[in-house]
Amino acid sequence: MSSKDVLQVPVRILDKEYTISCPAEERDGLVESARILNDKMRDIRSSGKVIGSERIAVLAALNITHELLQQRHHGSGYTGDIGKRLRRLQERIDSALESEDRQLKL
Repeated sequence: MSSKDVLQVPVRILDKEYTISCPAEERDGLVESARILNDKMRDIRSSGKVIGSERIAVLAALNITHELLQQRHHGSGYTGDIGKRLRRLQERIDSALESEDRQLKL
């Protein structure tokens, strides 16, 4: 398998399974990112203060971004490469959510 191979990686976030395309070398990072996002979303949902998976996802994204920015401002090794990877991951998540919305409308 070459490093340019693209995998279809199933991830489970808030009791729903999504299949995300990613380069083979980024699979482990994607799985770990999905785990972190799932944990964050479960914490928000269990608080009982937020209803609806879309709102939970937005709050989780804001919390994770806030943590990233705090690390960045405190000089903990943030690089532009991480920002690019996060943007690509966000695009994949957006695409999966759009696909799910289209399926629900059918």
